[in-house]
Amino acid sequence: MALGRTAKYYRDNPEARKKRLAYQKRYNARKAQIARRVRNNRENHKFGTYGNYDGKDVSHKGKRIVLEKESKNRASKSNTPGDRRARGKKGKGRKNKGNKGGK
Repeated sequence: MALGRTAKYYRDNPEARKKRLAYQKRYNARKAQIARRVRNNRENHKFGTYGNYDGKDVSHKGKRIVLEKESKNRASKSNTPGDRRARGKKGKGRKNKGNKGGK
């Protein structure tokens, strides 16, 4: 599988990679992140998927918790609050740049 744009950037810019990894280390050490990992690991244990390499992961679908393929869960943009905030609200100050209805 080919490297993505971000992976190529960090491969070619070691100083930027060092800075990013240092930030991630601090971010992952926050109490809220530790609590989140503990909660997610607990759910994985409950579903029997923790550490058995079955390719499944616990996913939050609204209020429900379900099993989902790891690749689908980790690539999902729809169920992460940060992505939803970054996209903003539908129609609020945004113009539809899609199909104008012409031929």
